[in-house]
Amino acid sequence: MSRDKEEDRTTYEVVVNHEEQYSIWPDFKDIPDGWQAVGKSGNKEACLAYIKEAWTDMRPLSLRRQGDAAENAER
Repeated sequence: MSRDKEEDRTTYEVVVNHEEQYSIWPDFKDIPDGWQAVGKSGNKEACLAYIKEAWTDMRPLSLRRQGDAAENAER
C-alpha cells in the first residue's frame, strides 16, 4: 500500500490562537506557543468538522474588532 493510500490514524487536537483562528495539531506533539487546545480531539475529519461549525467568521479577531469599532463610530 502506498503512503498516500494509508489511513491516517493520527489523533488531532483542535487548537485556537489569540486571533481566534482554528487549526488541528497532532496530539503527540507539543502545542506551539500562542495556540491552545479547545477541548476537541479525534481523527482529522472529526476535528475539521468541528472547526467548520465553530469558526463561522474567518476574519482574525483584530480585524473583526476594527470593523465593529468602525461600525459603531458611524452610528
